[in-house]
Amino acid sequence: MMVVDSIKENNQIAKEYKELLKISYQSLSKDDRKLIRLAFDTSVDAHKNQRRKSGEPYVFHPISVAKIVASKIGLDATCIAAALLHDVIEDTDYSANKITKIFGKKISKIVVGLTKISKLSKEENVSLQAENFRKMLLTLNDDVRVILIKIADRLHNMQTLDSMPAEKQIKISSETLYIYAPIAHRIGLYDVKSELEDLGLKYTEPEIFNEIKNKIEETKVDQDKYIKNFSRRISEKLKPENLRFKINGRPKSIHSIRNKIINKNISFEEIYDKFAIRIIYNSDRENEKFIAWKIYSIITDHYTPNPLRLRDWITSPRSNGYEALHITVVGPRSKWVEVQIRSERMHEIAEKGFAAHYMYKGGNKSETGLEEWLNRLQEVLENTDTDAIDFVEDFKLNLYSTEIFVFTPAGELKSLAKGSTALDFAFSVHTGLGLKTRGVKVNGKMVPLSHVLISGDQIEIIKSENTKPSSNWLDYVKTSRAKAKIRTALKEEKKLLAEDGKEILRRKLKQLKIKFDEKTVNDLGNFLKLKTSLDLFYRVGIGKVENNELKKFPNNNNRIINFFRKKIGRKPSKFNQAAKEITNNFDLVVFGNEEDKLEYNLAKCCNAIPGDDIFGFVTINDGIKIHKKTCSNAVGLQSKFAYRILKSKWIDSSLLEYSSTIRISGIDNLGIVNEITKLISNTLNINIKKMSFDTVDNIFRGKITLKVRTKNILNDLIKRLKKINGIEKVIRE
Repeated sequence: MMVVDSIKENNQIAKEYKELLKISYQSLSKDDRKLIRLAFDTSVDAHKNQRRKSGEPYVFHPISVAKIVASKIGLDATCIAAALLHDVIEDTDYSANKITKIFGKKISKIVVGLTKISKLSKEENVSLQAENFRKMLLTLNDDVRVILIKIADRLHNMQTLDSMPAEKQIKISSETLYIYAPIAHRIGLYDVKSELEDLGLKYTEPEIFNEIKNKIEETKVDQDKYIKNFSRRISEKLKPENLRFKINGRPKSIHSIRNKIINKNISFEEIYDKFAIRIIYNSDRENEKFIAWKIYSIITDHYTPNPLRLRDWITSPRSNGYEALHITVVGPRSKWVEVQIRSERMHEIAEKGFAAHYMYKGGNKSETGLEEWLNRLQEVLENTDTDAIDFVEDFKLNLYSTEIFVFTPAGELKSLAKGSTALDFAFSVHTGLGLKTRGVKVNGKMVPLSHVLISGDQIEIIKSENTKPSSNWLDYVKTSRAKAKIRTALKEEKKLLAEDGKEILRRKLKQLKIKFDEKTVNDLGNFLKLKTSLDLFYRVGIGKVENNELKKFPNNNNRIINFFRKKIGRKPSKFNQAAKEITNNFDLVVFGNEEDKLEYNLAKCCNAIPGDDIFGFVTINDGIKIHKKTCSNAVGLQSKFAYRILKSKWIDSSLLEYSSTIRISGIDNLGIVNEITKLISNTLNINIKKMSFDTVDNIFRGKITLKVRTKNILNDLIKRLKKINGIEKVIRE
C-alpha cells in the first residue's frame, strides 16, 4: 500500500500554484488573481480524492495544463481559470450549473465545451479520430479558447505518457499526430506543435525517435560550438549599426528531421539544416520591416545567400499571423545555415500565436488572418453531409499546407494553400463565382480549371450563368471549402434531375396505360432493383431507364408483387419525399482521383458491403484490402500507415462516363462553332474533352471528343446538333 505524505503534497501543490502566477504571459490584475485563486481552490476540492496513473494527486494535472495555458500559449485569467477547472464537470460531482453559479456563463461555457470533447473518446462504432476532429473544429469555430486549452491538456498528457500502458501510449500518440499537432500548427503554436510531434513520434516509432535523438546528442557539442561561433561573427557585424538584438540557436525537431529523411530519401548526415539561427531585434512597428531588411543586407554582405530559400513573411504574413524573414546562407566551413529574422513582436506571435496577436491588436476586432480562416472554417462545417474521414483528410491538407500568394485582376493579394488550383481560387473569392466558373485566365492566358497556381500569379475568372459543376470538379480542387461547395451543388442538381425524371416517368407510364401512383413506383423500383423512388426518378431523368425496360414491367408486375408479398419486404417509401437520399446500385470499387480499377479483396475484420464508406489498404502479401471507414482497425491503419492508404469508393458502374468522338461537317456560317459549343455546354451530363475545327472553301469540319454517361444522351445530342442551321452531317465514330 502506498504511503502518502499529505503535508509534502500540499506544499508541492501550493508551490505549483505560486509558479503558475509567476510565469503568466499576461499581466494579472488583483481581480484576475482572485479568479485564478477561486478556480484553484475549486479544482483542489473537486479532485481531492483522485490520483493519476503515476500515483500523484490528480490536481497536479489541471495545474500543469493551466501553466501551459499561461506561459506557452499566453492566455488570460479567464482561460487559466477554465484550464484549472477543465476536468471538474467530467470527473467530479460538480455540475455545469454549479460552475455557472460560481464562475459565470463565460467560464462555464468553456469548461462545458472541453467536457464535450472529452466525452467523444468514449463513443463506439465510429472512427474516433475523424469524429473527434470534426467536433473539435465545431468547437473551435464557437470559441477558439476551448481548443487552445484542449491542446494544452493534450500536451501535458503526452508529457506524462510514460505511466500509461503501451497500447494506450500508441493510441493517444496516434491521435495527437493525427489531430492535435495539425491544429496547433494552424493556430500558430509552433513550439507546442513541435513538442507534440516529437512526443507522438517517441511512442509511435520509438526506434526511429531514439536513433535520431542519439545522433543529435552525439553532434550537440559540435553544433553548439558552431552556433556560438556563427552568432559571434553576426553580432560583430550588427553591433556597429546600434541595433538592439539577441541571437539564439534553435535545433530542428526530431519529427521534422524524420520527415526530411523519409520525404527526401536521405540520411541524417545529409540534412544540412539541422538547426536555425534566430535574430530577434527590438523595434517600433513603423521601422520593423526596414530593420529586418537591413539585417538581411548586413548578413548577405558577408555570407552568400541561397535565393531559392528566401521567405519574406513580413511583407506577406502567413494566414495564422506568422511574420519573419527567413534566409539560408553558406556559413563557416561551407555549411548551410538558416537565419530567421524577427522583431520582438513577431517572435511573440510566433511563440504564442493567437494570444500574442490579440494583445498587440489592443482589443481591436478587425479581421485578421486567423479570423478569416475561422470564417472559412464555418462554411466548411456547415456542409454536414461530408463523410467524417473525407472531411478530416481534406481539412488536414489545408492545416499543414504551406501558402502561396496570388493576385486578383484588381491587384488584391490573396492567400491560398500551396497546390491550390484555378478553381480553388474561384471558390475562395465567392461560392457563387466558383459554381459559375466557365474558364480561367492566369497571367493573361487561358488555362484549365485544374491548373495549379504558384505565388505571384494573377487570376481572372470567366463566369457563365449556364455553367454547372460536374463530379470531375472534385478532382480539380484541393481545398476543403471548394470540395464542400461542389458536393452540395452536385447533390442539389441530382434532386432537380430527379424531379424532371418524375415527370418523364409519369408521361411514359401514361403511354403504357399504367397508373402512376405510389404502389406502381415502388413495384417498378423493385423490378429495376433500385433502393428508393428518388433513385428511380434520377435514373429516368438522365436517360438510364430504357423504354424497353418499362415495356417489360407490366408482364412481370404480378409475379414481382406476389414475390414481395411472401417477404417481410421494405416499407413503401413516399415517392414525392424530396428529402430522401439518392442511392445507386453499387457494384464496383475504384481507387484514387482517377477512379482506377484495380484488383482487391474485402477485409474479413469488417466485411464491407456495397455502399459502405471504405478505404483501401495495401498489404505486404495479400494485395489491396478493402476496409470500412468505421472498421475497428481504421484508426491504427490511418495513423500508422498513411502512405499505404488508398482513397476508395463504391460506384455504380452504370454511371461511369465514357469517351465518345463525333465528327461534324457543314457550311461555315458565322458563329456556328459558338452555337455548337453552347449547345453541348448547356446539355446536362456531357463534358467536352477535346475539340478541333478547320475550314476549307467555306466547308467546315469538326472533331469533338465528349464524356457521356449513356448512348441515349449522346443520340439526343446528335439529333439536336443536326437541327443547327448549316450542319449537314453529325457522325459518331
